[in-house]
Amino acid sequence: MAETSETLLLLAPLRGVLLPLAAVPDPVFAEGLFGEGVAIDPLGDTLVAPCDGVVLHLAATGHALTLQAPCGAQVLLHVGIDTVSLRGEGFAPCVAQGTVVRQGDPLIRFDADRVARQARSLVTVMAVAHGIGFAVADRTDAGLAEAGRTVVLRVRAAGPAQAATPAPQADVPDVPNVTPAATLRRTLTLACAGGLHARPAARARAAMHGLDATVTLHYGGRQASLASLVALLALSADEGATVELAASGRDAGAALDAVARELQRTDAGEAHAVFPVGAAPAAAAPDGELPPGCIAGVAAAPGIAIGPLHWWRDAAPEPDPAGQGVAAERAALRAALAAVDAQLARDSAAASARQDPAGAGIFAMHRALLEDPALRAAADALVDAGNSAGFAWREATRAEAATLSAMADRRAADRAADVLDLGKRVLRVLAGNHGGAERAAGAAAGLPPADGGQPVVLAADEFTPSDLAGLERSRVAALAMVRGGPTSHAAILARQAGIPCLVALGSALERLPDGTPVIADGDRARLQANPDQALLAAAASSARLRAHQRQAELRAAHAPAGTRDGVHIEVAANIGSVDDARQAVAHGADAVGLLRTELLFLHGAAAPTVADHTASCQAVVDALDGRSAIVRTLDIGGDKEAAWLRLPAEDNPALGLRGVRLAQACPQLLDDQLRGLLAVRTQAPLRILLPMVSEVGELLHWRARIRTLAAEAGADAGIEVGVMIEVPAAALLAGQLAEHADFFSIGTNDLTQYTLAMDRCQPELAARMDGLHPAVLRLIAATTEGAACHGRWVGVCGALAGDPLAVPVLLGLGVTELSVDAGLVPATKARVRTLAHADCRQRAAGLLRLPSAAAVRDACRQYWPA
Repeated sequence: MAETSETLLLLAPLRGVLLPLAAVPDPVFAEGLFGEGVAIDPLGDTLVAPCDGVVLHLAATGHALTLQAPCGAQVLLHVGIDTVSLRGEGFAPCVAQGTVVRQGDPLIRFDADRVARQARSLVTVMAVAHGIGFAVADRTDAGLAEAGRTVVLRVRAAGPAQAATPAPQADVPDVPNVTPAATLRRTLTLACAGGLHARPAARARAAMHGLDATVTLHYGGRQASLASLVALLALSADEGATVELAASGRDAGAALDAVARELQRTDAGEAHAVFPVGAAPAAAAPDGELPPGCIAGVAAAPGIAIGPLHWWRDAAPEPDPAGQGVAAERAALRAALAAVDAQLARDSAAASARQDPAGAGIFAMHRALLEDPALRAAADALVDAGNSAGFAWREATRAEAATLSAMADRRAADRAADVLDLGKRVLRVLAGNHGGAERAAGAAAGLPPADGGQPVVLAADEFTPSDLAGLERSRVAALAMVRGGPTSHAAILARQAGIPCLVALGSALERLPDGTPVIADGDRARLQANPDQALLAAAASSARLRAHQRQAELRAAHAPAGTRDGVHIEVAANIGSVDDARQAVAHGADAVGLLRTELLFLHGAAAPTVADHTASCQAVVDALDGRSAIVRTLDIGGDKEAAWLRLPAEDNPALGLRGVRLAQACPQLLDDQLRGLLAVRTQAPLRILLPMVSEVGELLHWRARIRTLAAEAGADAGIEVGVMIEVPAAALLAGQLAEHADFFSIGTNDLTQYTLAMDRCQPELAARMDGLHPAVLRLIAATTEGAACHGRWVGVCGALAGDPLAVPVLLGLGVTELSVDAGLVPATKARVRTLAHADCRQRAAGLLRLPSAAAVRDACRQYWPA
C-alpha cells in the first residue's frame, strides 16, 4: 500500500534527478503558488501514478493531470515547463478523466526529444494542491529517483476535520453558490495561452491573497471556486473561452480586477506578476559564497564532465648545458627543428582534415615562428659558445619570450606563450623523442596509463597547443587551468575538439591533489571538487540530457528558425575558410553572416592580389550551395597581424589602425579586395561589411568607391553595403548611418571591450567582459532603433549571438539575424524556437535598467531558462 491511515506516501512518477521545487524554471511552481512538492529532471519518458487514485482532471493538451488519492489529497503532475504551448504535440495520455488507477500505472507517455526541443524545460513537477486540507510533511528533493519505487513526498492531513472531508467526485466538484445577491460579475475572454491550466489558475488564486472576497468562475453551465485549483482545471476552459467571474465580500471589486487581470494575461505578460523587471534580481554570488569545494573560473569551452582530476606533467626534459662539439650540436639542432616542422605540418594537416581551421592556423603560425631567423641565430650563437643544442634552444626561446612578454603590444605578449611552446617541442625531440614518439611524449606523458579507466579532468597551470596536439579525446573529459583566458590557443583548440574547458581557476585549483573527484561545468564556469552523490547524479543527468538535446538539435538543424508566435529569425554562420563554409552548410546555417576574409590571408607570404580575393571568395561562395554571404573587408590590426603588412608600433593597437582606418592609410589594400569581390559569380546576394566605422563620412567614402570600381568593371553597382557596429560611436550614430547603409551587423566582442574599457585579450578581465552588460545592451537598442527609422535590418555576429541566455534579449531588442560559429547553429535555432517574440520584446526593455551584467543574466535565467 502507498498510504496508511495517517500518511499518504507519494512515489516518484518518473525516473530522474530530484530537485527542490524552488529550482523549477517557472515562478508559479517555484514559489509554491499551486502547492508544495518536488521536481524531477526526467531520465524516462513515461509518467506513472505516484499512488492509487482517480484522475480528477486531464489537461486537453495531455501534458498534465490531477490525481485524487482515496484520502482526498489532490496531486498535480505537470510534465515540463510551458508545455501547454505544444498543443498536445509529443504527449500521449494513457488515461482519461475519471479513470481509476493503481500506483505505478502509466499515466502519460511523452516524446522526450520533441518536448525537450520545443519547450522551455523538461523538468516535471509533482505538487499537492493547496486548500484541500493536506500538507507535505516530508520530502526527498535530491538524488536519483526510480519511477514507482522512490518515496519522494509524505503527505498528511492538515487537521482532523479537514482530513475527514469527503473526497470530491472525479467529475467537476460541486461548488455551492456562496455568492450573496450583492455580487459583482464580469464576463471576459481567457487570453492565457492554453486556457485555464495550472499556471494561470494558480496565479489567479494568488492574486486574491490578502483580499476579503470570494470569487467563483462560471463556464459551460458549471462553476468552480477559486479556492480549489483542481476545480478550476476541471472546468477545461480553453484559450479564447468566454467565462464569467462572480465576486462577493468587502474587497469584491479589487478581487474581480486582480483575477481578471491574471486570466487575461498573454504569454508575454505571464512572468511580470512574479518577477517585475524593474526590480534588479540578485547578482551572482561572489566566490566567497560558493558552496564548499566549488571553484569559480571562466568558461572557455561549454559542456559538463565528471572525472578524477589529473595534473599534466610537462614532458619537456632538462637539457645538459655541456655540448659535444659545435658541429655535432648544430647538426642536432637542425635535425630537431626539421622534425618539429614536420610534426607541425602533420598537426596542421590533421586539423584541416577534421575541419578545424582554427587549429590549422595555430600550427601554421608556429611553423612560421620556427623559421624566425633571429631566434635561430640566438640559438646558434649559444651553440658556438660551447653549449648543447638543447640548452642553447631553451635559453634562446626563454629570452625571446621574456622580451615579448615585456612589450606593451598585447599581440606580442601573447606570442610569448607560443615561443615557449616551440621550445618544449624542440627539447622533446632533442631528448630522443622523434617523429611519432614526439607526439606521444607531448600528448601522453601527462596522462595516466590508457587502461580503459574513467576519462580524466586534465589540469595544468596553462596548456599550450603542443600539449593538446595529440590528446586522445576519449581519455580526456575536460580541461582545467590555473591561469589562461578564453581566447588562448588552448581554449580555441578545446572548443574545436568539443572538450569542456575552464580557465583562470586560480590557486584553489592548485591545491587539489591528483585523483580528486570533480565536476567541470563549462556552462556555469564552475569546478566542483569532491561532489556528493546528489551533485554527481545531477551532473550526469545534465550531461546525458545535453547529449540527447544535441542530437535532437542536429536533426532539426536544416529547418527554419521561427519563434512560437511566428517571427522568422535567420541563423547564419561565422566562417573564415572554405572548410568553415562546408561546416556551415552541414550544420544547417541559413546563410553566412560573417566571412572573416583576413583569415584567408594572414599567413600568406605576400599581400593578396585581386585574383587571390576573387579565387578565395569564389571558393567559399561555391561551397555555400546557393546561400547568401556577408563578406567583411580585411580587418587586420588589433589582435590580428599579417606577416606581409608592416604596421607601425602602437601602444594601444585595439585603438589604432584597424578595419576601414587601415584601408584609409593603405587604400590599395581595400581597392584590390573590392575589385576581387565584384568579380565573384554568385547565386545569392553577396553583401559587403565595413568594419570599425565610426562616422558617416567613412561609410559615404567607401560606398562611393564601390560604385566607382563597379562601374569600371561593369559589375552590379547595387551590391549591398553594411556597417559593422563595434565602436560605440557607430551605435550612437545608427540613425545617421542607416540613411546610407543597407544593414547593420553588431560585433559584440569589440563593442563590449570598447564600451567597458576592458581589453578582451586580458585573461584577468575575462569574467567581467560580458556583452549582457546593460550599457552594451543600451547601445544595441540604440542601433536597432536607428536602423528601424530607415527600415534597415540588424544582425549580431559577435559571440553574444551564440549565448543561449542572450538570444531572447537580442530578439527582444529588435535583432533579426544571429550569426554564430557553425557548430552552434543547431542549438541557436532550437533556442529561437522556444521563445515567443512578443514576450522577448516586452521583457528586454526592462533589462536595460538593471545595474549589472550579472543582474541581467540572473533575470534571463528566470525569464528564459536555457
